Amino acid sequence: MARVLTAAEALFADTDTPGSVTMDAIATAAGIGKGTLFRAFGSRDGLLDALSDAKFTPVRQAAEGRQPPLGSDAPTRERIIAFLDAVLTFKLNNRHLIRAREVTSTGALRTERYLWMQDTLRTLIADAMPAATGGDAGYTAHALLAAIHIDLVEELLASGRTPEQIRHSQAAFARAVITVTPR
Repeated sequence: MARVLTAAEALFADTDTPGSVTMDAIATAAGIGKGTLFRAFGSRDGLLDALSDAKFTPVRQAAEGRQPPLGSDAPTRERIIAFLDAVLTFKLNNRHLIRAREVTSTGALRTERYLWMQDTLRTLIADAMPAATGGDAGYTAHALLAAIHIDLVEELLASGRTPEQIRHSQAAFARAVITVTPR
């Protein structure tokens, strides 16, 4: 299936309209039948999730490990900043895939990866802000992840912001959010 993922990534990277990339086109580019493609991935969203999950694995492994800045040996507040920066950097480096999943597909907030990111961030926020209720920590996690949705990232890039400027602003925003003490 590596050939399928390579073909799909190339097709998404070569278009400005990710919604135009069909399973037929992916199957043809990979040299397999469309039925084989659907059996392997279930749907276009399933294929996109498999492709981006494979690329996201190093971020997840770092966050689940101990090594700073993402791992458990780092101070919690700095882990939050590093985690959000790693997710934003992943999105910046894989815009073609993220745009295809977050903009043209449905259920992006219900993917296993998003649920893992939100739960990881919620846990870190609850640890960093003990006065926060579980609901407050969960909402804050969703809000911080929404601030790096690909639509906003691409709008900022289109307005002339550099990836480094976006990363700096995102970190400042996250620091401000996690500094505020809940009531």
